[in-house]
Amino acid sequence: MAAGAAAALTREGGEDAFRRLFRLYRQRDTSDLRGVVDFSVPGSQVFRSQLSISSVSDQDASKAGLRPVSQWKAYGLNGYPGFIFIPNPFLPGCQRHWVKQCLKLYPQKPNVCNLDLHMAPEKTIDLWGQSKEQLRMKGSSKREPRSLLEKLRWVTLGYHYNWDTKKYSANHHTPFPSDLAFLSEQVAAACGFQGFQAQAGILNYYHFDSSLGIHVDESELDHSRPLLSFSFGQSSIFLLGGRKREEAPTAMFMHSGDIMVMSGFSRLLYHAVPRVLPNPEGRTLPLCLDQELSSDLPVGSVIEHSSDEDWQVCAKYLQSSRINMTIRQVLAEGQKFPEESGTNTKGQVPSENSDHQEKRSAKRHKPNTDS
Repeated sequence: MAAGAAAALTREGGEDAFRRLFRLYRQRDTSDLRGVVDFSVPGSQVFRSQLSISSVSDQDASKAGLRPVSQWKAYGLNGYPGFIFIPNPFLPGCQRHWVKQCLKLYPQKPNVCNLDLHMAPEKTIDLWGQSKEQLRMKGSSKREPRSLLEKLRWVTLGYHYNWDTKKYSANHHTPFPSDLAFLSEQVAAACGFQGFQAQAGILNYYHFDSSLGIHVDESELDHSRPLLSFSFGQSSIFLLGGRKREEAPTAMFMHSGDIMVMSGFSRLLYHAVPRVLPNPEGRTLPLCLDQELSSDLPVGSVIEHSSDEDWQVCAKYLQSSRINMTIRQVLAEGQKFPEESGTNTKGQVPSENSDHQEKRSAKRHKPNTDS
């Protein structure tokens, strides 16, 4: 969509500017996406951001599967102070580790996922084991039954988000994955946030007909720390708005390996994902996911080699899917949750109506038929 057409739409009456653009980009027949910012070819809205190169050693970056920070490119957007976009800083083959973790390890108990709403606990113990053969043999027909992994919509880590109260609780916490915490700490430090603590994570699993509704991530008690977002697989359009929904959002592409950091003013802005798109290279998978991992990993690396069998399952899943990891620090150093009254929230999972992060708002556009 040309930028002029987008601007015209935001002036129409009847609904707020953000929702109008959300609906526009949600349309499947939209072929003109010239108004979408592409950080691989930065335009006039984009400027280079400075990173804290000395805050992350090359060795620590490599242990997290990242290139030296001096080799990263980082960008900001005019009008969005605190927003940082880092196009794929991962070393060759290292994205595969995070994809495998999101599909094989992180959905395991005691972590919580959307399937816990519909299935007995013993049925969701090993989603990978129950799905891998079905995924590996899957063809292109939409009539084929979906595996459990393909029905996965979200997983929560660390402090588990309560989708009904929109709060975190000291009573519902499980250990945060150490490898993901290490990755998050390096990215945060490179962006000037030394001492960042990865305390909560929400993993979202998208398919070509998926979306993420308009929302603000404000449930964390400490808003001085950034929100980190990592994307893998197929591409998407991300909308970043303002403090009010009447402000028209800026649309941008997110491709596999891209990282977004929302901090400062941008930490509490409305945002959404109206659409998932095939990767722009026209390949089954983006080229960066076809790269194999080096056999010479540094001592202490959190990156693990994936077997050919495991990657075959992951690759088949990603042919029509995108995975996003958002990592947050919930509490400031020394901060505690306020005293809770009422029922204990341990074990609380989202209600039947909240099958995806803030999905309630997205359902006004198109029912989620994949939940």
